[in-house]
Amino acid sequence: MSHTIAAISTGNQVSAIGIIRLTGDDCIAVADKVITLNSKKSLMEVPNRKLLLADLHDKEGRTIDACCIIVSRAPHSYTGEDTVEFHCHGSPAVLAAGLDALYLAGARPAKRGEFTKRAFLNGKLDLTQAEAVIDLIEADTAEAAANAAGQVGGVLQKKLAPIYDDLTNLCSHFHAVLDYPDEDIEDFGMENYADTLQDNANALNSLLKTYGQGKILRQGVAAAIVGRPNVGKSSLLNALAGYDRVIVTDIPGTTRDTVEETVMLGKTRLRLIDTAGIRETADTVEAIGVERSKKAVSDADLVLFVCDGSQPLTKEDSEIIKLCKGHQKAIGLINKTDLGNAVTADMLPFDTVISICAKENQGLSELAAVVDTMFAGDVPCDGSILTNTRQYDACRRAFDAMNRSIDALNLGLTPDAVLTDVEEAMEAMGEVTGATVREDITARIFERFCVGK
Repeated sequence: MSHTIAAISTGNQVSAIGIIRLTGDDCIAVADKVITLNSKKSLMEVPNRKLLLADLHDKEGRTIDACCIIVSRAPHSYTGEDTVEFHCHGSPAVLAAGLDALYLAGARPAKRGEFTKRAFLNGKLDLTQAEAVIDLIEADTAEAAANAAGQVGGVLQKKLAPIYDDLTNLCSHFHAVLDYPDEDIEDFGMENYADTLQDNANALNSLLKTYGQGKILRQGVAAAIVGRPNVGKSSLLNALAGYDRVIVTDIPGTTRDTVEETVMLGKTRLRLIDTAGIRETADTVEAIGVERSKKAVSDADLVLFVCDGSQPLTKEDSEIIKLCKGHQKAIGLINKTDLGNAVTADMLPFDTVISICAKENQGLSELAAVVDTMFAGDVPCDGSILTNTRQYDACRRAFDAMNRSIDALNLGLTPDAVLTDVEEAMEAMGEVTGATVREDITARIFERFCVGK
């Protein structure tokens, strides 16, 4: 028996509409105790998925809202169980009072992600779809939302299911022949599955290659702004953010740690990291900031090197340029062009060099166009790319195991030796969809969710 759980699914802010959600075997009876339908019928009698008018009562029996209520009976609901939703006026006080009344009537508070977890456990969603629910909630661009919506709709699951099914068929055929030698089962020949294994390995490899794009789509581009002190790094971050996010002064070392801000630059979402000015320093705190700046460069998807264009390049500039040159994607920015032109583009060893004046917002549109060219290419936003680190790791382990099985097959090893790696690949694939995932992993996944989802 599934206990009835209840939660506010629209947050605690004042809004036009607020929703209280219930699910569980007794949720209709529980909800019936706190409402009076305008039709005077019992909630047990109403049809599925029909919006009805009702009065909502608090635990003292007082009417606290005129609301709408909708019932969805199992299995035709989000969770696969009976569900009820109250669509109330969005007063946090009304929603809290309604929730208290439902607790008194027999419901218990829902845990984080428990509605979606029940949907997963009841087979309404696989794990790729369930994880995409929170990605959709957290999406902060239309592209990220579109991709998450595609995954909720099962696009990724449909790419992975045939691979898992082929591995399952291979293993089951081998064990059937081994366990029932007297049955009329087609002889198992590992070589008959060689092409299937290779095709599936290729398909999985193609999917793995989308992760770089998917990570950027979901998280944005990590862009480290680097340079020596007082070249205008913080002014650039403020200009891109559109407000004074960082304190700007003429005193070197004002920024003593990395500062992050997410902005839209053109069509690309940047997670800007304003780093401490990189230089030799005896200040212990500033030295820690410098080390963090160097780490930010190594971890960044994009490096924006900033120099003061009104002054000749210094030894410190040269050292920082060396740090940036090896980065796959780096842009040189000559700042403070309003004060003079002591630095020209040919002095910086970057493929792209742009003159800007962060203080006057000059050159930023050119920077946006360059960044879009680098990162906002034709990335599919239909749910067909990997965006989730956990899923990527499991797919990578499955791919490695499949390659080992192919190598073992080519070396002529016995089928049971080959099947050891095939079964490992199948186990890893099952972790992606939830077919073989451990309980502790699912618990960690649904802890990401907010209450009511």
